[in-house]
Amino acid sequence: MSIFSKLFGKKNDDDQKNVEDFASLTRVYFQSVIASNLGITNINMVPDVANFKRVFKVPTQGGKLGLGEKSRAKKMLMQDYEISENFFKEIDSSIKKNCKKQQDVQPYLYVYQAFSNDLMMLLGNLMQWKFRLPGRFKKTMYGLTEKTIHDIVTKTVWKKDEVHKTATDVRKYKERLGFSEQWMTEYAYHIIMLAKKESGKKKTAEE
Repeated sequence: MSIFSKLFGKKNDDDQKNVEDFASLTRVYFQSVIASNLGITNINMVPDVANFKRVFKVPTQGGKLGLGEKSRAKKMLMQDYEISENFFKEIDSSIKKNCKKQQDVQPYLYVYQAFSNDLMMLLGNLMQWKFRLPGRFKKTMYGLTEKTIHDIVTKTVWKKDEVHKTATDVRKYKERLGFSEQWMTEYAYHIIMLAKKESGKKKTAEE
């Protein structure tokens, strides 16, 4: 599923799924929950929601920004990426805990983005050769991702200083945001598999 492919009426299939769209839909869900919880009316405060609303012509539900967009983004993530119900429950809980007023929004989203960037960078560093496993070994890749994230969350000593620092930062972000290892695994696994697919298509095109 590609947001722009869908906009132009192209076929919705596995080949059109990509990291950018998955990350964008996840941000839309985050921002939609924030908007609906805090009663945000200025759509410029939630730019991903604004773009999503425009592209998919999502009507404002009950006169409240975020409700319709939240439902639509969740449905797309569950149908197109097989994301679990628990994934959304943890996001809802994290936002409820950290965003009690509008002034909390930007700092929260900044922490989430830093958490996401550092987590994926760290996984790329720690799982280098494992990324080369054929895409058909989905269960194996999920297990390897799960184990590596458990190490990141529980291991306090790393040989490389940069790995130690990044792992420490990820643990701090995790505690602040309130996400579980399961949530981190589900999020990272989908990005890894989508990135592998994109890399494979790029390699094929170059050949």
